[in-house]
Amino acid sequence: MRPVTVSIDVPQTPEQVYDFLDVMAHHERFTNHYMTGWRYEGPARGVGARATVTAALAGAKADVDIEVVEAEAPRRIVERNISAGGRRRAHGTYTVEPLGTGAGAGAGAGAGAGSRVAFTYAWESAPLADRMLAPFVRATMRRANGTAMCRLATELARHASATDS
Repeated sequence: MRPVTVSIDVPQTPEQVYDFLDVMAHHERFTNHYMTGWRYEGPARGVGARATVTAALAGAKADVDIEVVEAEAPRRIVERNISAGGRRRAHGTYTVEPLGTGAGAGAGAGAGAGSRVAFTYAWESAPLADRMLAPFVRATMRRANGTAMCRLATELARHASATDS
């Protein structure tokens, strides 16, 4: 199945975005519209940080094991996702790039300020039903992850104002 990528521009620097995304528990704050019951293991941040969640999409629920397998501050975090009894394997990759002058940083960002945050979900293997319904599965993932990106922007703003206080 072809990967799904969603992105958003935010006024925070790549370092601020990465610092927030590097903490596994922060992901619950912007994905809990479809991923619930977060249970954490391992370190709080970086390679080896793990969570097990229950994902509910399109009327189906599945436990998903998430583990950070690569981290390159302040640009990239790669998570391995395993669900469906190991039949669904994927990688979720966050990339954070600085916005250049005039690149359209989010509202309130100064010239040259801000970051583009992208999340790519790429399947390595998927159950037959997922493959047969690939257009629907991809559209569902694009919607859920697009919502997550909008919620991430809100959480980044909250986090920035809390750390500035």
